[in-house]
Amino acid sequence: MYAMSQLTSAAEGTKGQPGHSGALWVAVLAACVGQFVVVLDVSVINVALPSIRSGLGIGANGLQWVVNAYVITFAGFLLLGGRASDLFGRKRVFLFGLGVFTAASLLGGLAWTPGVLIVARALQGIGAAVLSPATLTILTTSYPDGPGRVRAVAAWTAVGTGGGAAGGLVGGLLTDYLSWRWVLLINVPIGAAVLVAAVLCLGEYRTGGARRLDLLGSVAVTVGVGSLAYGISQSEAYGWGSARAAVPLAVGALALVLFVAVERRAEEPLMPLGLFRMRAVSAANAITLVCGTGFYAMWYFLSLYMQNVLGYSAVQTGLALLPHTGTIIFFSQFAARLMRWIKGRTLLVLAGLITSAGFVWQGTMSADGSFLRTLLGPGIVMSAGAGLMMTLLAVAATSGVALSESGIVAGLANTSRTMGGALGLAILASVAARRTEEEGPGTAALASGYGHAFVVAGGVILLSTAMMVLLPKRQRTAE
Repeated sequence: MYAMSQLTSAAEGTKGQPGHSGALWVAVLAACVGQFVVVLDVSVINVALPSIRSGLGIGANGLQWVVNAYVITFAGFLLLGGRASDLFGRKRVFLFGLGVFTAASLLGGLAWTPGVLIVARALQGIGAAVLSPATLTILTTSYPDGPGRVRAVAAWTAVGTGGGAAGGLVGGLLTDYLSWRWVLLINVPIGAAVLVAAVLCLGEYRTGGARRLDLLGSVAVTVGVGSLAYGISQSEAYGWGSARAAVPLAVGALALVLFVAVERRAEEPLMPLGLFRMRAVSAANAITLVCGTGFYAMWYFLSLYMQNVLGYSAVQTGLALLPHTGTIIFFSQFAARLMRWIKGRTLLVLAGLITSAGFVWQGTMSADGSFLRTLLGPGIVMSAGAGLMMTLLAVAATSGVALSESGIVAGLANTSRTMGGALGLAILASVAARRTEEEGPGTAALASGYGHAFVVAGGVILLSTAMMVLLPKRQRTAE
């Protein structure tokens, strides 16, 4: 209710923006729900994997692809999806992405073989990659730079974070009380409702420029980012030096080099390289990439610690994470008010220090921990800082950008966050496993490994805090 009241007041004070001011809250609601289901499907499937394995008779390698097919296509198509919003219109692209995502969810929920499920997950990733940048573009083209945009982006950040945190609880409830198929089918009624609302209420906005897509650049960046995401996903199981990881990483790097070369010569580039000359865009994305490697530890290792050490069920784990989610939502919404008294860059540094301290505090977890003593205190500190950081970084990454380039900038911000999370999972999982192996079997060794991962993640977030000096002191206004 607090978030919606903030958005309503922002909508009432916004004039002259694309669409009708009276329907801004519908646009924000559609954007937030779209982002929620995108992020939800990254984590909700994990809880259902054992049931999927027994239900479809799928092997370990196939089970891994149920997760990776979504992550790789999502990462690979984000920049293309973002640019599509600029060229073909935010409403049209939003509807297309949501339609593909909803149809793929239906196919996955009805899957009769492992292959069909993996194909459905890949299609879900493509739909999500088109949908996610469009959700942020809806906000940046509806609100000018200022408190209204901060509040809208704060709601988008909070809802997206809630989707990631709710994945374990939602997946556990649906799997335990219905079927694993419902972790995918639940998207169908939600997607259908948002599609109807968007068709009726969402205004179109498209700049009057050219509408030709840079095909060679699109192929190069999709292959590049997708190959990097695949190589990173293979490094955890096979090692960074293995052919399974090294070959796709090399292919991805070469493809991205080709992408830069193509963009330098393209008349209508997929990504105008001049965007990186804007300090806010380049610095905010670099910081998002670095701190994203640490943020992923919060949900992933907390879930493992609760279930493998404290013996929580999937549902209990989801319930135990609700204070974390609520804190992130509150402080992401509170960011706009804090900016009245503390300048954006100073507030970001303060948020980074708070987040890092919370991660290091969480790293003291032990085998005999409890919810009140081990989880609640550091969880609130971590989540408060994270809510501020994610909101302010999203605002910084899109500030001062012309509306004609808002889609590609949104896709770039999402790509930085996704690749940071994938890289962080691979690195921190190896860090935790190495510490656990050194200390031998048992829950104490597991707790030590998870705790060490939190400490390392806290150091990474501290590094990203030091990088905030690269941000401009004042944000430029968008044209």
